[in-house]
Amino acid sequence: MEFPDLGKHCSEKSCKQLDYLPLNCAACNKVFCKAHVQLEQHKCSASYKKDVRVPVCPLCHVPVPVGRGETADVVVGQHMDKDCKYNPAGEKKIFVHRCSKEGCKKKEMFELLCDQCNDNFCIKHRHPLDHNWGVWLASSLQERWQRTLNAKLGGRGGIFDPRNTREPLKLNVG
Repeated sequence: MEFPDLGKHCSEKSCKQLDYLPLNCAACNKVFCKAHVQLEQHKCSASYKKDVRVPVCPLCHVPVPVGRGETADVVVGQHMDKDCKYNPAGEKKIFVHRCSKEGCKKKEMFELLCDQCNDNFCIKHRHPLDHNWGVWLASSLQERWQRTLNAKLGGRGGIFDPRNTREPLKLNVG
């Protein structure tokens, strides 16, 4: 052997291969061959030193800083016990816009305002005809027609009844 100090043996117990280009593990600083240099491949006990992921609290969704050498589960558990700002009673309600139709107790996520009456309604009652605005509209239209017809007839007797007239009525409605 000309170069007895050349190369090193892999630190993996099952390998021990002599490698002329050995690699050091970034976490535990042991020497490994190319096949075992990854943290997962040699089951590195110091892999937590290189794990730079930041866990998030499952309750308040705030990142919880984990120091070197600490286990993320333990730190998140301590956060949940002491510092967590989660308040289940303080959650915002999403469905807050109540329907204005009598008897309807449905709530919607967003406002559905009627263009005619400016009240808020659920999806089922959002159209004017569905929340009885049309009944009011129909009665007011009927009254307007009645007034127009009476004006055209020149006030000839009370309420206009088309069955009582024999002559065609020409109206300019508009």
